[in-house]
Amino acid sequence: MTKLYHGPAGGLPGQSELHTGRAVFTEAYAVIPKAVMSDIVTSALPFWDKTRAWILAKPMTGFAETFAQYLMETAPQGGSDRPEPDRNVQGVLFVVEGEITVTLDNHQHRLEAGGYAYLPPGSAWTVRNEGSVIARYHWIRKRYAYVEGIEVPTSIFTSDDAVEPIAMPGTEGRWATTRFVDPNDLRHDMHVNIVTLAPGAVIPFEETHVMEHGLFVLEGKGVYRLNRDWIEVEAGDFMWLRAFCPQACYAGGSRPFRYLLYKDVNRHVAFGKAG
Repeated sequence: MTKLYHGPAGGLPGQSELHTGRAVFTEAYAVIPKAVMSDIVTSALPFWDKTRAWILAKPMTGFAETFAQYLMETAPQGGSDRPEPDRNVQGVLFVVEGEITVTLDNHQHRLEAGGYAYLPPGSAWTVRNEGSVIARYHWIRKRYAYVEGIEVPTSIFTSDDAVEPIAMPGTEGRWATTRFVDPNDLRHDMHVNIVTLAPGAVIPFEETHVMEHGLFVLEGKGVYRLNRDWIEVEAGDFMWLRAFCPQACYAGGSRPFRYLLYKDVNRHVAFGKAG
């Protein structure tokens, strides 16, 4: 089955449409449905040309604090030669429409839909849309948690098609995860994976854990358990979960339910300064 990757349509609702929607923000989770990603909620960014961003998540005290997630839209010949303003921040790019060219260490990497790039902290990368159509892609940013004696990870350029999904035990492949980074590689303090559930498949228990999540639905639809609520979601929706928010889901519809998943991993709990 051909893989699909949902990107934002932009635009604005008509003046005659009803004021209804599925957006939710609670103390434990947020749901940003695709209809919310209109033209009036985009941001322009310093040193970016012909580009706008839907900023879906940012660190917030008392909520999710480890990451930011942008959904970028770059017109042909647009991009940036100075994309990342903080040398201590790492990034992941994942393309959902069109193509981008990422240059790192004088090497060019062309990423089409499904393309993935991990960009270490301190790396001087650039990005351009050298194609003829608009490119849309996720940009997930996290301040890197350095550990004495552990090297900073190197860059990764790959794609959804190039990585074989790993089935969860006992599921006969109906619940699988595409892991772009080895989970045992302690150089990495964040993972950005793709979770795939076949129609009717389930996550059969309420996960409750320290990892924060950003989940963008790439394809299909499902019903997600978020804290005490069951929320129906579909391709183009974004879910944002703070640590320990209970979560589970089951997939509906005729296509696989697939989502891009961020989580923070592989580090001790940090404490504030002693009083």
